[in-house]
Amino acid sequence: MLDALSDYERAVKALDSIRRVAGTFEPATAVVLGSGLGSVADEVESARILNTAEIPGWPLSTAPGHAGRIVMGTLEGRPVILLQGRVHFYEGYSMREVTFPVRVLGMMGVRQYVATNASGGVDPDLAPGDIVAVRDHINLMGANPLTGASEPRWNVRFPDMTHAYSPRLLEVLDRAAAGVGIALKRGVYAAFMGPSYETPAEVRMARILGADLVGMSTVPEVIVANAMGMETAVLSCVANRAAGMGDEHLTEEDVLRVMADSSHALGGLLRALMRALASDGR
Repeated sequence: MLDALSDYERAVKALDSIRRVAGTFEPATAVVLGSGLGSVADEVESARILNTAEIPGWPLSTAPGHAGRIVMGTLEGRPVILLQGRVHFYEGYSMREVTFPVRVLGMMGVRQYVATNASGGVDPDLAPGDIVAVRDHINLMGANPLTGASEPRWNVRFPDMTHAYSPRLLEVLDRAAAGVGIALKRGVYAAFMGPSYETPAEVRMARILGADLVGMSTVPEVIVANAMGMETAVLSCVANRAAGMGDEHLTEEDVLRVMADSSHALGGLLRALMRALASDGR
C-alpha cells in the first residue's frame, strides 16, 4: 500500500502516527543522537516514546549504537523531539529514505534541527574526544537528496547553502560551551559514502579541500533541513584520528567506546543549548 504513495503522502502518514503519540505536544527543536549518544534521551521530562518500527514508511537503522526510537518531551525547558539513531546511505537506503525523518520533522513544525555524529579527525590539532561545531561541509557522497521530482509543498527547488549551519546557533553553541567549561572547536565536515573508512590518500585529499573532519552521515540531512527552512547545527565528536593521521587501526568498537566516554560532555552541551534556546524563545 505504501509503495503506491508519493514521498509526501508517506510523510503525512508517518506524521499522523507520531502525532497520535504526541497529542497536543509541539516540539520546537529536534536533536539527532548519533553513535553511542542515545543516553541523552533518558533526561527528557514527561517523555513520550515511540519505536520507529511502528511508524509507517520510517527507515530502520542497522548501524551499531542506533536504538531506533523517538523521544518527545521537555529538555531543560525546551520542547524537543529526539531521534535515537539515524539511517545512513551506506546501509543501502536511497538519499530520499535517509532524509525521510527530516521531512517529517519539518512538516511537524520543528524550528531547529540539531544533529550529532562521530567523525574522524583530519586536522592534526584534533584529538579523540574533541567536540567540534560544524561550520560548513563538503559533500563527497556522490549524491544529493534533492535530486528527482520537486515537491513544492516541502521546499524550494534550489536552496541557498551559504549558511547551511546557522550562524546564530553557532554563536549560541559557543556561549553554551563556555558556560559548561567545554572547549568547543569549529570545523568543516567532509562526508564520504562509506561504509569502509577512508584511505590515507582520501584523507589527504579531504584535507587539501579544506576539511577538518570526515564521516559518513549528516550532510544529506543538513541539505534537506535547510531546504525546509529549519535552522541547523551539527556537533561532531572526534572518535579517532582519520586514516594516515596516526598509527591506529580503525574499528567501530573504538568509535563507540570514545563516543561513550564523550557522551557526558556532549550531553551537557546539548542541555546547555536547550536552556539557551528556551530562554530566547525562538
